[in-house]
Amino acid sequence: MITVRKANDRGHADHGWLDTNHTFSFASYHDPQHMGFRSLRVMNEDRVAPGKGFGTHGHDNMEIISYVLSGALEHKDSMGNGEVLRPGEFQRISAGSGITHSEFNPSSEEPVHFYQIWLVPNVRDIEPSYQQREFDEDEKLNRLRMVASPDGDDGSLSIHTDAKVYLSKLEAGNQVGFDLEPSRHGWLQVLSGSVAVSGHQLSTSDGAAITNEDSLSIVASEDAEIMLFDLA
Repeated sequence: MITVRKANDRGHADHGWLDTNHTFSFASYHDPQHMGFRSLRVMNEDRVAPGKGFGTHGHDNMEIISYVLSGALEHKDSMGNGEVLRPGEFQRISAGSGITHSEFNPSSEEPVHFYQIWLVPNVRDIEPSYQQREFDEDEKLNRLRMVASPDGDDGSLSIHTDAKVYLSKLEAGNQVGFDLEPSRHGWLQVLSGSVAVSGHQLSTSDGAAITNEDSLSIVASEDAEIMLFDLA
């Protein structure tokens, strides 16, 4: 079964400096029907104005993945990390026993457009840690590239939850397939473009919960970028 979450049905807030869309309940947006999916708790699509950002704030016991689509995102945290994420780069924070951090758009002209994703960990109060990495374009062109996994397999980011995350950039007319093991679930997020999956058409910023499906065939109706989650 595939249940589509259309982009226009998400929670939305425009704070002036921040334009944000929430696939699941977050901050002042609360929808009992959309509290998360399996271990996937937050799927926020954010646009931050030039020179603005999130001040220092805390997190604990959450796996946080950020992915920049355009612009730049400057990160500083209590672990001593100070990095700038650029388009195509991933950041993973295992908040564990607790961290503080800030996120800021260092540009004076260009907004930053990025996804912030939270996954509930399967272990609590671990020592916090940080990773940042970019994956080669040819590794994700018309194929699924694993970008996060519990063991950091194949050079992916390491996450402390029973999930694997894949990224693909599909050229129009191309397709990728994926087999879901019994009892596993999927979430498909369209970052740009449009795709068809099992008879469902998804466009930019649409998502889909996938249950009781043995295999998926994802076909690009136009050039597209997708993120696929394999969840317990």
